[in-house]
Amino acid sequence: MEALRLILLLIHLVGFALLLGGAVTTLLSGKIRITPTVLWGSIIQLVSGIALSAPLRGGGDNEPDPIKLGVKLLFAVLIFIMVFIPRKRDEVNKGHFIGIVTLTVVNAAVAVFWH
Repeated sequence: MEALRLILLLIHLVGFALLLGGAVTTLLSGKIRITPTVLWGSIIQLVSGIALSAPLRGGGDNEPDPIKLGVKLLFAVLIFIMVFIPRKRDEVNKGHFIGIVTLTVVNAAVAVFWH
């Protein structure tokens, strides 16, 4: 079970790298649009995050706070919606894109700092 959790965690981190790295690269490139890298990063983050939280629901001292999981799920769904809806537009509003980056960083901060 621990090996599965670690594999899911690795996949989750790869999704985070795709999402944040793709978003920052796009933001610095000048033409702000939803790239496939950002879209797939948000999908991987959402799916792997749900998969990571599912097997942890067995109880015990190392159990993550359900409120923390709910907050992270809320952020992940918001990020996915913000990425999915404008994905076919030629250009996305800079403020919208900065919101995606901000929510991604805040979601990571919740994971790191909320114990």
